[in-house]
Amino acid sequence: MDILLIGGLWLDASAWDDVVPELAAFGHRPVPVALPGQGDGAAAATLADQRAAVLAAVDAAPGKPLVVGHSAASTLAWLAADARPDRLAGVALIGGFPAPDGRAYADFFPVEDGAVPFPGWGPFEGPDAADLDAATRERFAAAAVPVPEGVAKGIVRLTDERRFDVPVTVVCPEFTPAQAERWIAAGESPELARARRLAYRDIDAGHWPMTTRPHALARLLADIANTRAADVS
Repeated sequence: MDILLIGGLWLDASAWDDVVPELAAFGHRPVPVALPGQGDGAAAATLADQRAAVLAAVDAAPGKPLVVGHSAASTLAWLAADARPDRLAGVALIGGFPAPDGRAYADFFPVEDGAVPFPGWGPFEGPDAADLDAATRERFAAAAVPVPEGVAKGIVRLTDERRFDVPVTVVCPEFTPAQAERWIAAGESPELARARRLAYRDIDAGHWPMTTRPHALARLLADIANTRAADVS
């Protein structure tokens, strides 16, 4: 199965470099999605541009792909479910919940000179970054790509109720499945509260398991893809 990999804020497609060969070894075709504005120098990129890049990857897949969104890019994966509900085997959301219709994509951090730079490790101290050593933190910060303001502040538009029929797996790194389930039940994710086929998977990692636990993450995603493949076969 094609597994489309969408990185969150400040990540370019190389964030998945350690996951790609592992997924291929499990018999799947990993496709890191290059997002406009995150690695290509397109400072004027918008959320619509990133959505279009994800949909192009979906449309290029020979069968129904599994679309994986990390962190804020959980919203991009969900936008794919909204736009192509009949074309996806499922979505997997790593460490994030999709923004609802009418909400800004990722209006969490200050804008500087038309972009959102990596804010440093202060906002992520605790479970998010507990498994990142000093050298890894330094490499991450050096490689972080400022996210264009037009992406971060872009307004999410969801229009097709069939998205709620797309199977969703919430991958829980720095939080537990029980916590995620409680948060959704409490109304913190109106979109996932309406998902008709919702599952949870745990992974012992911080917020960036593609960096710290690539083999475990690949195995988990391969297992989700295998389940979805059985559903669509």
